[in-house]
Amino acid sequence: MSKLTKEQKIEIYEKRKQGRSISSLSKEYAILIGNVKYLIRLLDKHGESILRKDKNKYYPPALKEEIINRVLLQHHSVKSTAIEYGLSSDGTLINWIKSYKENGCVIVERKKGRSPTMTKKNIVNKDYKDMAPEEKIKFLEDKNLYLEAENEYLKKLRAVVQARKNQQPKKVNGVYELQRKYPIRILLQISGLKRSTYYYTLSKTNKDMKNDEVMNAIIGIFYTHKGRYGYRRITLELANRGFRVNHKKVKRLMSVMGLYGITPKAKYKSYKGDMDGTVKNQLLTKVIDEESHKTYYERNFETTRCNEKWSTDVSEFHIASGKLYLSPIIDLHNREIISYSISKSPNFNQTKNMLDQAFDKHLNLNGLIFQSDQGWQYQMEPYHRMLKEKGIIQSMSRKGNCLDNSPMENFFGKMKNEMFYGHEYEFKTLDELEIAMEEYIQYYNTQRITTKLKGLTPVQYRTQSLVSLI
Repeated sequence: MSKLTKEQKIEIYEKRKQGRSISSLSKEYAILIGNVKYLIRLLDKHGESILRKDKNKYYPPALKEEIINRVLLQHHSVKSTAIEYGLSSDGTLINWIKSYKENGCVIVERKKGRSPTMTKKNIVNKDYKDMAPEEKIKFLEDKNLYLEAENEYLKKLRAVVQARKNQQPKKVNGVYELQRKYPIRILLQISGLKRSTYYYTLSKTNKDMKNDEVMNAIIGIFYTHKGRYGYRRITLELANRGFRVNHKKVKRLMSVMGLYGITPKAKYKSYKGDMDGTVKNQLLTKVIDEESHKTYYERNFETTRCNEKWSTDVSEFHIASGKLYLSPIIDLHNREIISYSISKSPNFNQTKNMLDQAFDKHLNLNGLIFQSDQGWQYQMEPYHRMLKEKGIIQSMSRKGNCLDNSPMENFFGKMKNEMFYGHEYEFKTLDELEIAMEEYIQYYNTQRITTKLKGLTPVQYRTQSLVSLI
């Protein structure tokens, strides 16, 4: 747009406001459509006064770095950033960014006068051609190491920098975390920090830099488990790895790093009314309070061994291509998923398949209490008969009281928060969703530690319980 006069630019803007199309203005003034759009947005933002600015206006290095970081670190678009700061074109900012990267993330101010670019380029090429083979190898190794460190440093900085102000401590932090992997001279060159500034800031920096080993371990655990662990389970996992850290410190460090576990949402209801198949809740304990002269019931999920109390329910997983229904059985002793069935509709065959799998795994279930809600599947005569044949005592939640089956509801909440909510549109087909559900249940049983199980997985806790009985 530099070939256009100020008057022509104002003409373009006024004609556009009168209804002229972008393409017709592009043809009339022989400029690119993108440049016309940029000019219109620039004048909308700043008015005609922006055109009075000297095209050779001086931008201090600090301001240039602020504008560049807006793009590189905060991921704003080049065009919108250039318009916000009133640059005559987005090409100016593109050139700044290119120069910034080529000079090791340092703002280099060119001296006035004729550009020595061509001469410098020829000298560099000539010097490289004249190098001995060993020197060329050393030169290329240093260059590759520099580029690798630059790439990793910028990634580290993007993850840390949240605001434009006070970036020096964050740059120091990025260099500190990478100094074991790359030479300090290269990292200081990339970051634009002086050696004395780096060590001074390091000595005055936040106390959490002393916890970098613990913080790196927390980050590893958090992302390994896809954000499914909160600070309590991360504290337990750290203990499993040999770190003795208080849970309050873990919570604070996670807050500093912006790491927060996933939180829960709603569930599918299967109740369709009383079909004359309801039974008594066997997990209620009657309590008589003689002082208050009240009688009430308390839920009793306590167990002393595996296969003492089980629970089941059905939950819906809805994506764009359809619905899947999950029907699992959970052991209340170690919170393990004993068996499960996934179906496109919540029919009785799904419930039967779930029971068949569980009965194949565990032959002696006499006296087991099997809890469910008052869903229609659990009121059917075939369901009653299958449990009775195995000596299982059937139990049902009270009507409208989901807390009576809370262990099962709790599992559904965890599963949906950790692998489904927020990821619904990632599953293109029901087959993809089913695979993800199966993988999660396998992960839940064998890898996901639980606070109530003292940092063990359900399978580990079952194994421990069986060993203690021997």
